[in-house]
Amino acid sequence: MADLHISREHALGLHAARKLAFTWAEHVEKEFGMSCTYEEGKLVDEVCFTRTGVEGTLIVTRDHFELKAKLGFLVGAFKNRIESEIVKNLDDLLKTKPVARKHTAVKK
Repeated sequence: MADLHISREHALGLHAARKLAFTWAEHVEKEFGMSCTYEEGKLVDEVCFTRTGVEGTLIVTRDHFELKAKLGFLVGAFKNRIESEIVKNLDDLLKTKPVARKHTAVKK
């Protein structure tokens, strides 16, 4: 059995993060055949998702997402691909942009 743990910080606030998590849940239901349940809390929401060979949760707070999943034996063989798809999907939803590094010109 393989485990996934993905964490992403954001500055959305709970209301906007909740909308984004709901969009994510709809996407994985449609795209990957997941069955999702969404529980809203006062400070934390939880999306539980499952399908044959996969079960996990996406924790949603005002400033971060934390996804934990357990992959069954057969699905675990594709852990790297699954993880990269989840990361890409979350990053696309969050519109994460790499931090630009400041380059300083060297005078000769």
